[in-house]
Amino acid sequence: MSLLLSILVLIVALEHLFIMWLEITVPSPRAARAFNISLEKLQQPEIRTLFANQGLYNGFLAAGLIWSLIWSLFAAPDLARPLQAFFLGCVISAALFGAYTSSKKILWVQGAPALLAFLVWLVV
Repeated sequence: MSLLLSILVLIVALEHLFIMWLEITVPSPRAARAFNISLEKLQQPEIRTLFANQGLYNGFLAAGLIWSLIWSLFAAPDLARPLQAFFLGCVISAALFGAYTSSKKILWVQGAPALLAFLVWLVV
């Protein structure tokens, strides 16, 4: 697997770890800005529960991408490719859905890095 692909997959994974951190941790002005929601609303218990669940899912995406990197470097490179395709596809799908239901910004922030990684994946 090429170094460029590894770097792009790592960037997407780190981005999702950061999103997970924003969604699971204590409500902050930074999280409120990132998700375009008032801090007061973000502090509501029901909203906190929804965000924490969403954060967990973003953590799963990051874990899958990191798993694929570990396999590509140390264990089974041939098995890493389908993992990368699957998890990058999940990120792209989530970005498309988020752009449709929430904010077009998601398409660029979350979708563009994953799409770039997937395009490199197709070429490598």
